Amino acid sequence: MSERSDAPAHVPAGAAEEETSNPLTAATIGEVIGARFNRREALQGLTAVAALSVLAPLAGLAGHRPASAAAAPSSLAFKEVAHGTTETHVVAEGYEAQTLMRWGDPLEAGAPAFDPASQTAAAQAKQWGYNNDYVAYMPLPHGSAASDHGLLCVNFEYTDAHLMFPGLKDGDIDAVSREQADIEMAAHGHGIVEIRRDAATGAWSAVKDSPYNRRISMLLSECVVAGPAAGHARLKTAADPTGKKVIGTLNNCAGGKTPWGTILSAEENFNLYFAADAAESPESANYKRVGIKPKSRHAWSRFHDRFDVAKELNEPNRFGWVVEIDPYNPKAAPIKRTALGRFKHEGATSVVNKDGRVVIYTGDDEMFEYVYRFVSKGRFDPAAGAANSALLDEGTLSVARFETDGSLTWLPLVFGQEPLTAANGFASQADVLIECRRAADLLGATPMDRPEDVEPNPVSGIVYVVLTNNRKREADKVDAVNPRGPNPAGHILEMIPPGATAAERDHAAQRFTWSIFLLAGDPASPESGARYHPDVSADGWLAAPDNIAFDPKGRIWIATDGAPQLGFADGVWAADTEGAARALTRMFYRTPIGAEMCGPEFNSDGTAFFVAVQHPGDSKGSTFDQPSTRWPDFKDGMPPRPSVQVIIRKGGGIVGV
Repeated sequence: MSERSDAPAHVPAGAAEEETSNPLTAATIGEVIGARFNRREALQGLTAVAALSVLAPLAGLAGHRPASAAAAPSSLAFKEVAHGTTETHVVAEGYEAQTLMRWGDPLEAGAPAFDPASQTAAAQAKQWGYNNDYVAYMPLPHGSAASDHGLLCVNFEYTDAHLMFPGLKDGDIDAVSREQADIEMAAHGHGIVEIRRDAATGAWSAVKDSPYNRRISMLLSECVVAGPAAGHARLKTAADPTGKKVIGTLNNCAGGKTPWGTILSAEENFNLYFAADAAESPESANYKRVGIKPKSRHAWSRFHDRFDVAKELNEPNRFGWVVEIDPYNPKAAPIKRTALGRFKHEGATSVVNKDGRVVIYTGDDEMFEYVYRFVSKGRFDPAAGAANSALLDEGTLSVARFETDGSLTWLPLVFGQEPLTAANGFASQADVLIECRRAADLLGATPMDRPEDVEPNPVSGIVYVVLTNNRKREADKVDAVNPRGPNPAGHILEMIPPGATAAERDHAAQRFTWSIFLLAGDPASPESGARYHPDVSADGWLAAPDNIAFDPKGRIWIATDGAPQLGFADGVWAADTEGAARALTRMFYRTPIGAEMCGPEFNSDGTAFFVAVQHPGDSKGSTFDQPSTRWPDFKDGMPPRPSVQVIIRKGGGIVGV
């Protein structure tokens, strides 16, 4: 934990900074060769000095250049925001950030106005949820490229009771009431809201009582289970003897969009909601591997038997999946797609391969966990619409092994292929998917430094892997792809499928190559081991990269989660991915105190940039009654409210240019 007063005083329920349940963390994967900046980086913007410096020890790196030095010609024209910490947000000069939706705002028809002093679960089930994370913009009408009218689809990851309700302090789990626990459950899940941009003013707003507006919550919403694990005995409960229906989805972190216009919502730290203070059971090893502990971080198990493992053994197996949601069909039930595996999914991003198969990339967001890829058996049919969803039920899930020579091998997680056999406790493909982590352990996958977003750049076809940090990696246990131990600042990798262009890339190939895009941290501190473009400024460096987005030009926009531990607020940084200014990061937006930056997303033409400000005010000692900020309302009696904002250029135009 940070010693700074404005850093979180606890590990939030939605984060995995201090969690690790991989028993293989003592193993060194490969020979330490430092950061791997290959010939591609040297040719595409790193100076000769920088290219040579990567061969030196990590402790001997050059810092950023002074502001007076000649800078590379970045395509990003905005004036940088300065590092710092304030009660409100800061956006680059010439831009404005409009708050679109806040925790508690009415969403579904009949929802009451938000009243922080008189909250109810029934009201929250129809209102905007808490701690918005992933954001997707889906044009209206469906199938169009509309840039000024669409659906905003947003995950609600977790709740902070001490910032939601009066009289509580951080960690007061036993003081939470039944109604408050139910409000928390109702505040989890997903929300869909219709939005429009006013042609005259450029302002965006929600469409009140739109038939598309809906909440999917942990409290009330029924989800369908599909794929190889549907109906399996390990998913059956007293409330659902079929093993095919689950009430709710929880800890929905990042996500992705499918080619047929649905949302993939990732269930991440589901383990934190269950209490497993029980005798040994057939699921004990399974639950230990995903981090379920005797005491939950929430009060739910005191009021709902399904969260007490001693009373409902199989319930945890019904979470940790990727959930498909159709935002264009309010009557469609969310579907948990079990073929994509069960673990702490950070996201699930897609690309249509050159042969028509659909490929999904996802990371397991915990220290020393893995990077995964799913390749569908069937092929995408643009004329089939939502029927393409069946592609997610049959295919091959694989896990990545990164080699020291810069190659990457995808290892299939297929039942019956050694070592995924009955001899190791797997009786079917369903067992492999339920215990994905253990299966990946046995295959020899590479333990990574918290894999979060894994996302293809639509312009280049290169896949970017965001590794947020790993404070528990020891200096003598580093490897080529995770070259720093400990690694408090994180880094970003590139996985490069065979092929020269985005259209030619073979995302289904068994072997890729990989390289390091950047090593985060302060480049002015040699001990940090940070690496960017050498012209990065004193405000351009970042820490704890988390979620990313690509604008229509293929530039990367990086949201962070953990910068306060290095002395400044989280926010958004942007950089070119190709050319002379490759990896020259620049700060665009800064969050209010205590907040994390999530959900970067562009509209169709890049003239609007959506961001999710999560847990504002979650700093040391902050409570509902005495918060460190009252962002975004700044009204007495109103607590800080996680919100979605849209950022536009004053006067209109493309964001970033």
